[in-house]
Amino acid sequence: MNKKILTLFISAALSVTATASANPGPLGLTAKAAIVIEASTGQILYEHNAEERRYPASTTKIMTIITALEAGNVHDLVTASPNSVNTEGSSMDLTVTEQLKMQDMLYGVALVSGNDATVAIAEHISGSVSEFAKLMTAKAHGIGALSTNFTNPSGLPDPNHYSTAHDLARIAAYGYRNPKFTEIVGALRKDIARNNQQKETLYNENKLLRLYSGANGVKTGYTNDAGRCLVSAAKRGNIQLITVVLDADYMWEDSTALLDYGFSQLQETELAHAGDLVAAVQVTNGITNVTPAVIRDSLFVPVTHSNRDEFHTVIEISKTVSAPVSIGQKVGVVKVMYRDKEIASTDVVASEAVNRNSLFLKIKKFLANLFH
Repeated sequence: MNKKILTLFISAALSVTATASANPGPLGLTAKAAIVIEASTGQILYEHNAEERRYPASTTKIMTIITALEAGNVHDLVTASPNSVNTEGSSMDLTVTEQLKMQDMLYGVALVSGNDATVAIAEHISGSVSEFAKLMTAKAHGIGALSTNFTNPSGLPDPNHYSTAHDLARIAAYGYRNPKFTEIVGALRKDIARNNQQKETLYNENKLLRLYSGANGVKTGYTNDAGRCLVSAAKRGNIQLITVVLDADYMWEDSTALLDYGFSQLQETELAHAGDLVAAVQVTNGITNVTPAVIRDSLFVPVTHSNRDEFHTVIEISKTVSAPVSIGQKVGVVKVMYRDKEIASTDVVASEAVNRNSLFLKIKKFLANLFH
């Protein structure tokens, strides 16, 4: 019964607030391929040649950071090899045998696009660039980026190194599930320790972080073959957008137009409010038999006119709990599903404490009933 009530509430909330247009118009972009998606659902809000295979240039490094965070340890010391130091292209200016923490190397990858750092990280984790690239590709395919293949962690040109605008958006959206990834790619600047603790300040090359409200990532890229590329991101309220432009004459303007358009299409909708009653949970061995179960945190979803009927909830609550029960104790979970994908969740918690029913209290209650 409680599940039905909450589901009806959600349907009502969506029907009232979903007013965005479902028909994207031309945005006058200069990019050869482009896309904007909502990160939690993956819904495409606008796309142009988004499935076309292209060179990703240094936007590759988004996958490098994700792979390093999952396969490595941010506290490891990474040593720069001659191979890493001699990598062509943009650089952190590492010196042979220089050691930096993995985390500082990753900031160098994200903020100043250090190709040398990507190679040092790859060799540290996998022993070679080629083996690390295999990890990157396998992870990309696991995310759903099936039209992607990586041969290196930097994005330097290679006929077998390619992706699509849609795949890069999928990869970036996956990255934002990791708070450390979000922290690194969204940093405007970072002080790192170089050469016996000497400090160096890195500044992010992504201008949108300074120019666009809510911008929080993600990575620039350029080679002669790829053209100007940018994967950008912005978050306003609970809405996280990802945009990709590949081979753009004006990548900053294109990305801004895509972000503006994306936000114009979405309505942040509260499905359930913190404190809403979900159920009454039975309590065993308690001085009372039930405790109210409520939603801990409010739940929001990004709604468009076309997807408002594709959200539903899954509610999992314990049938019974044993006393003592404390206020705020978890007794279940509410999950928001978009199609078959979980996009948000919050705990269901006890809103009233229940003390254990001691032997003394049992006797007292028995006598009170006996002489009532």
